[in-house]
Amino acid sequence: MSCEQAPKIATTPLVVDWPRLLEVLQEHQRFLLTTHIRPDCDAIGSELALADVLRQMGRQVACVNAFSVPPALQFLDENQELIELRDLRAKEEIERADILVVLDTTAWAQLGDMGPVIKGFPRKKIVIDHHVSGDDLGAELFKDTQAEATGRIIAELVRRLGFSFTPRLGKLLFAAIATDTGWFRFNSVRAETFELAGELTRAGVVPDKLYRQLFENERLGRFRLMGRAMARAETELGGRIIHSYILNTDFAETGALSSDTEDIINTTLTVAGTELALMFIEHVPGQFKVSFRSRCHVDCSRLAAVFGGGGHRSAAGATVPGPLEVARARVLDAARRAMQQ
Repeated sequence: MSCEQAPKIATTPLVVDWPRLLEVLQEHQRFLLTTHIRPDCDAIGSELALADVLRQMGRQVACVNAFSVPPALQFLDENQELIELRDLRAKEEIERADILVVLDTTAWAQLGDMGPVIKGFPRKKIVIDHHVSGDDLGAELFKDTQAEATGRIIAELVRRLGFSFTPRLGKLLFAAIATDTGWFRFNSVRAETFELAGELTRAGVVPDKLYRQLFENERLGRFRLMGRAMARAETELGGRIIHSYILNTDFAETGALSSDTEDIINTTLTVAGTELALMFIEHVPGQFKVSFRSRCHVDCSRLAAVFGGGGHRSAAGATVPGPLEVARARVLDAARRAMQQ
């Protein structure tokens, strides 16, 4: 059975077994951390924050991923700790680790070339994540499906260990939580979200500076790519569904990077009357990553699961084979049915 064909794990709400997680962390010395491709702030922020926490515990840590850090997020990895899988150092770090930790995903399709590494890793494996659905990675799960972000789980780990939030930890975790909540506007936000944000701010985070680094530092290529996506937007069901697409050729033509597609779908939700948004992105020729966003009764995780994907109720994703016309027709047909239920 291939990684992509692995059975889905149950979607019953989960909470972290904290005594067991702390036990696992205490039992091991050499940690290998990884996260998903096309990384966002929650992926990178959680990975680097956990690395800092483990080092405070006296552990040895290496972060190995199947991606290069997107230019817009390199300020988070200021010490260049994240190692690409193709780097010569990666093989040694993988071999010497006695535990592998996967952060912010339980989907084989999101792990890229790290998938075979994880599948073949012969020692202890765990997952720290907040997504509802996913695959069986053959690892012990530590999930909190009520958490706004994986960064929330790492923040709770800091508290349970009795550590303080340093300015660096504050920045990494604030970025993780703020971006995964749409800068505190998604329905995953609760009073505790702002309480944690306040605690991280007291630790040294400057929210307006962080916002500028994340959202007011656009590359011209991404700006042009966004323009193409917005110009192609179409609506269904009287404007309740909005959808658009980005082709693989658009990246070279606009000077954009694959990572520049992050959050473009959220812009479509600003159109009045929109309840469900779909974005088709051809990162690989003939294969579309479909992002789903809902602000109605439609459960995005269930909709994405129809196509082998997963995520949250309000935000999820799946990979659908092309060409565009075929992929779009299949997904829109499922979306229309979901809206009518």
